[in-house]
Amino acid sequence: MDPNNQPPGAYNSSEKSGMLQPTSPPPAYQDNPAGYPTSFPSQPVPQGPYVQGPYPGQSVVTVQPAVFVTAAPLANPEPDYLCYSIFTMLCCCLPLGIAALVFSCSTRNANFSGQQALAEKNSKTARTLNHVGVAIGLVFLVVFIILQFVKI
Repeated sequence: MDPNNQPPGAYNSSEKSGMLQPTSPPPAYQDNPAGYPTSFPSQPVPQGPYVQGPYPGQSVVTVQPAVFVTAAPLANPEPDYLCYSIFTMLCCCLPLGIAALVFSCSTRNANFSGQQALAEKNSKTARTLNHVGVAIGLVFLVVFIILQFVKI
């Protein structure tokens, strides 16, 4: 193998032998390397993990701890009309009963999370849907009974 015919960057045994023997000692330890600010002994050192003190001329920003607000259930919960909604759904008018059931469950959730206005609105809507559903069911029942007697 001719060393002159090798591509650039190929293995050369003379280069490797030169790497094994250090040519000069490493540089001496520097107390303050270039690019880093000098330390100030009068400045307090913050304690704790990952804390970095301010640089000279830099203002300190204090971060407030997070506050978690939890909503308590209402002291006077709104009626949810859940049983009424189930009765309306099963016995009178299925579509309005399902809608009333959804609003009844929403009223329960609003009562539990402390949302008075939403609980009131959902409660009134569930009550109205239940009243309309029962009325429609009764009208259909009366019409059905009348049609049964008229056929005779």
